Amino acid sequence: MKIGILGYGNLGRGVEFAVRQNPDMELVAIFTRRKPEELKINSDAQVVSLSEIENWKDKIDVLIICSGSANDLPVQTPKYAEIFNVVDSFDNHAKIPTHFENVDKSAKANGKVAMISVGWDPGMFSLNRVYANAVLPEGKDYTFWGKGISQGHSDAIRRIAGVKDAKQYTIPVESALQAVRNCENPTFTAREMHTRECFVVAEDGADKARIENEIKNMPNYFEPYNTTVHFISEQELKEKHGGIPHGGFVIRVGNTAGDKNHIIEYSLKLESNPEFTSSVLVAYARAVYRLAKEGECGCKTVFDIAPKYLSQKSNEELRKSML
Repeated sequence: MKIGILGYGNLGRGVEFAVRQNPDMELVAIFTRRKPEELKINSDAQVVSLSEIENWKDKIDVLIICSGSANDLPVQTPKYAEIFNVVDSFDNHAKIPTHFENVDKSAKANGKVAMISVGWDPGMFSLNRVYANAVLPEGKDYTFWGKGISQGHSDAIRRIAGVKDAKQYTIPVESALQAVRNCENPTFTAREMHTRECFVVAEDGADKARIENEIKNMPNYFEPYNTTVHFISEQELKEKHGGIPHGGFVIRVGNTAGDKNHIIEYSLKLESNPEFTSSVLVAYARAVYRLAKEGECGCKTVFDIAPKYLSQKSNEELRKSML
């Protein structure tokens, strides 16, 4: 299947590498808003100006859209679902229903298959929440994120005046995690489940006290949490916090009819958040391709996809080696 990438940031580069690990795929084009001649890539794909994307209508089986959820994906996914089968990683949980409706309308009108909100949360974590709820209908769900770098929160710090660069880690509170695993069924505030640790490079002469105060009192991002701010050098940030690790836990604690307690737990420990997310996107691109071949159309989420559509293995191989 012929794959196209729209956007070449961390996620786009991750998709480029992930395609290499899937011999049934070929990366044929990378579309960019930058000047194509200035883009240095790691494959033999063509680099194409986004303004020329419609010329590739019949040359790509699935377009993987690697743009931001805040401003780009709400516009780009429904727009390009008119032309291509598409996959995106839209991760604004509260706005997923609206995004689904917009993309579904566009994809159905043009006979295309579109997958939204693919990744690990939403995505793999979403699947595990549904499976666990179905198996243990009487119970309680808990999701812990981290320890890992939140790209959105890090960006929020970098927008503060006087901040040159920053990384922010989301960290589960160990006592809260243990209480869940002990089947205590606790009810938590946000502050009781996660802490936030910030590593900040301040510009020369910047008021560090003001910066720290702005971080700790930022509504939604930091104010609801216990937040620690460390001011470090640019070199230390690069050497000690240069990666983008992440992960977390989805846990359901429930009881069966015999009043026995059970725990279902799924965890991820990711050395590179964008590279893992990219690998999930590529697996679901295969599902989109297969559904399109079967004549399906419209918007899909991970809840709609049978596992066999994700695998390179045949149904016979799956039954023999995985079941």
